[in-house]
Formats: sequence, structure tokens, C-alpha cells
Amino acid sequence: MAGSGGNPSSSVSHQAPKILLAKPGVVNKLNRPRVGSVNLLSDTFDFQTDRFLPFVTDNTEFTVVGIIGPPGVGKSTIMNEIYGGFDHPYPFPTHTQETRAMGKHCTVGIEPRVIPSERIILLDTQPVFSPSVLAEMIRRPDGELGHEMMSIQLGVLLSSICHVTLVVSDGLNDASMWQLMSTVDLLKHGIPDPSLTTLDNNTGQEYMSRPVFVHTTTTEHVAPSNIAQLNKALTQFICSDNFKLFVIPFRNNKDEAQYESHISALWNLRDQVLSMRVPTFSRTVSERDWLKNSAKIWEIIRNSPIIADYSTTLQTSGMFRRVEDSRQCILTGQVSLMKLSLQQIQALPIEDLKCPRIVAAVGL
Repeated sequence: MAGSGGNPSSSVSHQAPKILLAKPGVVNKLNRPRVGSVNLLSDTFDFQTDRFLPFVTDNTEFTVVGIIGPPGVGKSTIMNEIYGGFDHPYPFPTHTQETRAMGKHCTVGIEPRVIPSERIILLDTQPVFSPSVLAEMIRRPDGELGHEMMSIQLGVLLSSICHVTLVVSDGLNDASMWQLMSTVDLLKHGIPDPSLTTLDNNTGQEYMSRPVFVHTTTTEHVAPSNIAQLNKALTQFICSDNFKLFVIPFRNNKDEAQYESHISALWNLRDQVLSMRVPTFSRTVSERDWLKNSAKIWEIIRNSPIIADYSTTLQTSGMFRRVEDSRQCILTGQVSLMKLSLQQIQALPIEDLKCPRIVAAVGL
């Protein structure tokens, strides 16, 4: 089931559509080593190219597909289907009962894979708006704000280095990813694509990957009228019709019809993504140069004055209180009964829990 926006602007050049007639085989035709766990972005969010460099070539006809979304919405499942479907070993790890019970996320940073027969590069990403990611970052003084900004920077990176970006949301009523991508569109101004490694070489034409909004839903039935309304609302929200919209029904293994509907929707999404016309970079670039230049794009994003100003604005707005600021407010008596979040409590030094003011503030 899918609804789509209007056609891309005719002023932007496009690549010829790629039609995939059959699932790619599991045998690597180039006899390259099978990709294990390869992070383009490490757990410290440093861009590293060395481990993935052997899997890219000097080929200039390739497509990059990235994905972004909150935890547990099926990002890795969607990327597995695009890679080759359910008949092959999964290249991307998915949630298990153990990881769910431990509250962990499966993907760290960015995990890349290549479809050798089609030269399609897939970028699976760690979840945004994720409690497990926040729990790992909260011990930093600016952990909560850093978590928010990392989600934005990740979105800006995908919009800059991908041809297609899949934006996955949970259910039909979750607009948080719409808001995130709207912010990404605002803050991406001036970020070049991988064929232009410096701002000085920017041609003035803003590059933006083609967004594909995917809503996974737990409802048993989604009427076509609901999809039409969702498409209209999304068009008005992002002030553009240059996007695709898909709704993936709930996967119910006990209900054969429901299961088949889920699989069919994933296949439809896969076929549409692999055959759609996509925007091209400003100049011709090889896979190897794309990889090396993507690292430079990441540094530009991390040092962007526009994104830095936005971060400062969020910090001064009071929306994201620093753990140390919370601690000082309590110790000095400025806030006597401030209720801290569980993550903020965990981030406090153990000796602070003996302070009467903090004990009162956290309600211990």
C-alpha cells in the first residue's frame, strides 16, 4: 500500500531507473569478503572508512539508500528485504527476545552493506529518539542535548550522502520523524554533497536525497482513505510533494492473510525504491571517492556553524537541562524539589545521593 507525492523538479538531473528483475544471489560475484559488522560511524561517532573501503570500487554507477527512524519500527527488517529478501541470511541484525528484554539497540552508528550485482549501497543506522542510546550518552554533562543533536546530524548526513532516505515512523499518528526531517531540511543549508568536498566548491544548488516516508502500523486494517489523508497531511507539513509514502501493515505470523499482506507491502516498497528515479550528485563520483568524501561531509556537519547555533538555542531555551546544572541548582537551593529523570539520577555521582537536598529532589 503506498501513496506518492508529485514528481521531482525537472531542473534536477536524474539517474536512469534501476529495475531489479530478481533477488540478488548470496554469492558475491566480485569474490570480495563477506561484510561482517562494519561501522562507518563508530560508537563514538567518528567516521571510519578503512574497514568498508575493500567493498567499494571505482564504479560510478551506484545508488546509496539510507534509513532513519526510532527503535523497533523495522528499519533493519526493511533493509534486509531491500538487500535480498527473506530467502537469504540477514545482513543486518534485527531485534531478538534477548535484546528487547535488555532494552538494547542492534545497530550502532551506521552499518553499511553493498548489493554487489546492482552496486547499491545500503546504510542502516542506529535508532533516533532511543532510550537505550540516551542511556549511554546521559552520563555526559550535555547528554540529553547531545542525543537530540546526534539525531539531527545523522539525518543531515543521510540527506547529504544518500540518493534515497527511508524515514520510518511508528504507526499512522506519529509525526516526530516528520518534525525531525523538517529540522534536517532547515539545518542542511550549505552542506555539500559527496562530489563537492568543500563549501567553496558548492555550485549553489542545494542537494537533498529523495525522502521515502514509511509508516509501520499495528492496526489490522488501513483504509485507502487513511493513506490519502496521511499523504495530504505530509504534503502540507513539509511544504513539498517530492516524496514517496508507504504504509506497511502489521506482521502477524499467526494470520496467514495478514502475514502475506505485510510481505507484499515490503516487496512493493523494495521494488519502488530500487526502480525510482533519484537525484544525482553535482559531479560524477566513484564509490571509493563517495566513501572518502562522506567522511569529509561528516566533519563539515559536525563543525557547521548553523547546527552549532541551533544547538546553543536549544541549550539556552531550557528544554535540555545539563546534568551538572541540575545538580548545582539543587545544591545551592535554587530548586529545592526538582524532579529529575531516571537517566539524570543515574548520571549523578554516588556521593550526591547522600546530600539531603538531592535526596528530597529525586524523592528518595
